[in-house]
Amino acid sequence: MKLVMKFGGSSVANGDCMKRVAKIVSDSVNQGNRLVVVVSAQEGVTDQLLEASEEAKKGNLNYTREFIEKIKERHLNTVKDAIKNQSLKKEIESIVKSIVEEIEKVLTGIAYLGELTPKSLDYVLSFGERLSTPILCYSLLDIGLNSKFLSGKDAGIVTDSNYGEARPLMGLTKYQVKQKLEPLLDKGIIPVVTGYIASTQEGFITTLGRGGSDYSATIIGSSLNADEICIWTDVDGLMTADPKIVPSARTMPEISFQEAIEMALFGAKGLHPRALEPAMEEGIPVRIRNTFNPQNPGTLIDNKQKIKAGEIVKAVNLIKNVSLVNISGAGMVGAPGTAAKVFDVLGKNNVNVLMISQSASEANISFIIKKTCLGKAMSALEIALLGQGIVREITADEDVCIVAIVGAGMRGTPGVAARVFNAVAKKGVNVIMISQGSSELNISFAVKEKDGENAVKAIHEEFGLSK
Repeated sequence: MKLVMKFGGSSVANGDCMKRVAKIVSDSVNQGNRLVVVVSAQEGVTDQLLEASEEAKKGNLNYTREFIEKIKERHLNTVKDAIKNQSLKKEIESIVKSIVEEIEKVLTGIAYLGELTPKSLDYVLSFGERLSTPILCYSLLDIGLNSKFLSGKDAGIVTDSNYGEARPLMGLTKYQVKQKLEPLLDKGIIPVVTGYIASTQEGFITTLGRGGSDYSATIIGSSLNADEICIWTDVDGLMTADPKIVPSARTMPEISFQEAIEMALFGAKGLHPRALEPAMEEGIPVRIRNTFNPQNPGTLIDNKQKIKAGEIVKAVNLIKNVSLVNISGAGMVGAPGTAAKVFDVLGKNNVNVLMISQSASEANISFIIKKTCLGKAMSALEIALLGQGIVREITADEDVCIVAIVGAGMRGTPGVAARVFNAVAKKGVNVIMISQGSSELNISFAVKEKDGENAVKAIHEEFGLSK
């Protein structure tokens, strides 16, 4: 089989993890598979690079110097633990030191300029993968596997210039990835590619947004017409609920792309919503597996929507750190374009809306956004909407969370919503806001934050998801 394997940050967090990944790759090669490996930055490194960029912008060179020492030490320790061959070890140590020197130069330049543009931020954030990928490549070489490391740019992934959330130019990307990676596979070489990173047509580094390594894997998989794309993470697969909330939650063996996208949009661990698009379009199955429990087959995501008898709901998720914004006013009734203006203001301020509800009276629009965006959202909305005689009041409630229920079996099944809300009512939970799309794959509602876990437990129990 032709496989693309992506390993997340926790899977390559240190030298022992690197060796574990190398063993997984080796086992797959020994089974006769041809592989492309996609690698994330080590756990926590992208966040550290982001923080270092912000400190550099403030001119904090002491922070930069300390950060450089820490990141160099961490990656050199990884090399020390992951690689036995002394010759290979010296080579990769030299590569790591060279990359760290480049990071220091970039951060020092930002500090002297006092400026951090989206373009320069993408350049800084790319270093996490540019450090982890060659180390994993050398870990494979260390156990006798023929491999070569490439950046996403080297592998042929081309995007627009929307730095921070770049979109791949799929026609050109598919052609280039095939041209660059197929010859390596034909020679028995394992391409080890940086996740998250791509470049514009002019060659400037871009990033695909947080969780973008999954996206890199599915872009490469669809370009090569892979047999399967495997996302290796630190969970056994997609679960019926967060096991920290519901200890009896179980891993789902199989789920459709549509259901998986709904789950990913609501924060299911181990999945990036946009990442599924290229695989879904080409009909390539995606499997979520656990690096630390490779015997578990994980969750298979494919185009087949299998609905078992009696299986209505498949999973229930809880989304915290959100806020509910309510816009009201009698002047909104019959006033065309009010909702358009609201969401235009939010869009221009890069505020993503997670959930929307509008009353039939048109006198009220409610929506939920991430808590971190609340300040700028409220400020922008008040400036744009108040004092014009249409909107009377804009209020916010930070004490909320979203409960999202997913399942293809809900489509066309009468009484699902009644069962959901009866179950939460029995636990004394008050529902603040409800939203359901016409696809009937998802029912979402907002409750007080203190009630969120009880609501999840009630629904999980009501639909027998532990069975």
